[in-house]
Amino acid sequence: MREIVLDTETTGLDPATGHRIVEVACLELVNHIPTGRHFQRYINPDRDMPPDAFAVHGLSAEFLGDKPRFAEIVEDLVQFIGDAPLVMHNAEFDVRFLNAELLRLGRPPLPTPSVVDTLQMARQRFPGAPISLDALCRRFAVDNTGRTKHGALLDAELLADVYLELVGGRQAGLELNAVSQVATIAVTVVRIARAARPHVPTEAEMAAHLSLVAQLKNPIWRL
Repeated sequence: MREIVLDTETTGLDPATGHRIVEVACLELVNHIPTGRHFQRYINPDRDMPPDAFAVHGLSAEFLGDKPRFAEIVEDLVQFIGDAPLVMHNAEFDVRFLNAELLRLGRPPLPTPSVVDTLQMARQRFPGAPISLDALCRRFAVDNTGRTKHGALLDAELLADVYLELVGGRQAGLELNAVSQVATIAVTVVRIARAARPHVPTEAEMAAHLSLVAQLKNPIWRL
């Protein structure tokens, strides 16, 4: 089963008020194992960068000024995703932004039935507990010390680890090409011949048996 973990960074909170995507990243899982394949692009939003958004991800309008626009990367993005389900944290946010960008280009929206929202998964599993990505990293001992700023690729990598914990836990040392080797030890069993134990009753044993049988009514053991 192929899945795509996806994250975006944006200029703000609502595409309906003119905010745009400035970074998108995807990470491929096959049978819940990262394959190492990923897709990441910075995107020129053709607008300014609000200070609040810059404080979150550190991407300035100057840095993004020479980056491709969404229209230039959309085909590569769609091809990388293919028909795989999308795994996102707070999926409603990313889906709204992606669909707004797709709508501008006259492309169909994302198929929402194939979206997995780890925020909803965490809310059901840990009701009332903090369920931000950082909180879930702490809960599952996922190392997020490098997350001083939000970044779509780093967040997708952290989210992949969190998602695997939410669906059953990571398996340490599990590798796609691992070969299991079992050591075999040959054991030689030495049997020592012994004389057969005596099995004929002694006279005393026969006398005791006859005495017991004599006390029984219609015994079947009478000799």
